[in-house]
Amino acid sequence: MLEESRYYFNKAAKILSVASIAKKLLVTPKRVVKVEIVTESKEGGILHHLGFRVQHDNSRGPMKGGLRYHPSVDEDEATALASLMTWKTAVVNVPYGGAKGGINCDPQTLNEKELHDITREFVTEIKEIIGPNLDIPAPDVNTNANTMAWIMDEYSKHYGFSPGVVTGKPLHLFGSEGREEATGRGVMYALEMALEDEKIDWKGLRIALQGFGNVGSFAAKLMAEKGALIVAVGDHMGGVENPEGLNVENLMKWVRQNRTVDKFPGGNPMESNLVLTWDCDVLIPAALGDVLTKENANDVRAKIIVEAANGPTSPEADEILHKKNVLIIPDILANAGGVTVSYFEWAQNIQQYRWELEKINGELYKTMTKAYTSVREIARSHNTDMRTAAFILGIGRVAKATLSRTHFSNAKFDEF
Repeated sequence: MLEESRYYFNKAAKILSVASIAKKLLVTPKRVVKVEIVTESKEGGILHHLGFRVQHDNSRGPMKGGLRYHPSVDEDEATALASLMTWKTAVVNVPYGGAKGGINCDPQTLNEKELHDITREFVTEIKEIIGPNLDIPAPDVNTNANTMAWIMDEYSKHYGFSPGVVTGKPLHLFGSEGREEATGRGVMYALEMALEDEKIDWKGLRIALQGFGNVGSFAAKLMAEKGALIVAVGDHMGGVENPEGLNVENLMKWVRQNRTVDKFPGGNPMESNLVLTWDCDVLIPAALGDVLTKENANDVRAKIIVEAANGPTSPEADEILHKKNVLIIPDILANAGGVTVSYFEWAQNIQQYRWELEKINGELYKTMTKAYTSVREIARSHNTDMRTAAFILGIGRVAKATLSRTHFSNAKFDEF
């Protein structure tokens, strides 16, 4: 994933004529932290894990990014995702930099007490480098509001009452209205704007989703409410399809009880990997990265791809899909709803004043609309794709902030 994120960066940087020294400044992380986490297992034995936090850039504000608990977590993955967060926060123009990290554990094999202890030990190891004005973690793969509550509580033991140290907290513990569904809602808004451009109606639009966790489920629910048909969903354990449209509310209840879409009685079983090449109008990868590759890109039948996951498309697949005239709404735009409402939560924590849901959704819509419109105009003016345009926008904003804070501030920004 690191090589792929650098590929997309370099493609946009070439169009911007970014000098080599400036590229090095922009891609090099500010700090990389790797810590050992030793806790007790439920049997009384020792659990050993590694935790990572990569802080990529803080030129535009405190660093911001999720924490994921997954066996694949390592330094390279965290570095790639941290850089994507830098460009993402710049694309939607919220005052943050980028960070990312997590723990290389498998939550499926751990009980809640073990996850609780691992989380608190991780905070103990990284507490000096996170904080409301330094680096603000958020939920990601296999972490949730409870995880954020544990982090807030452990951090506050050392530094006093600090609700702004994380976002994505439970509503009753200084969280924000609308945060849980924010990323999925942002995905829906991004697709809505694309459909307006393409003059396509929601009613009867056939959508397939790979992944049905927090992001995928809320995106599906909101799109179904618009009149779209969710015709296929796949996850890590199985898949389900229904050409007449799955009942999303019932599917969400099923997943809450069974932790998978597999064997959902409201549709027909299917192999989960087939969802990527399903007969549909819109494909939404909403799980892990690197799922669209040169091996399956030619078989993709969707005409629009909305990247709800981070880094789901390899550069080779990206080229193939563009040659097929597939419209791709890139991850650093499409899934930016989460970090946008995280910003709103952080602002509420600092103000100690709660916003109403109507205001939050309205501000999210305005933010996503401005970002989408800016990316679309850059794509048209540079005769390039939406991903490259999004990187151009993000890189340009970060470069300008970086240079303005240094003794290079008199340099011409168009040189970068």
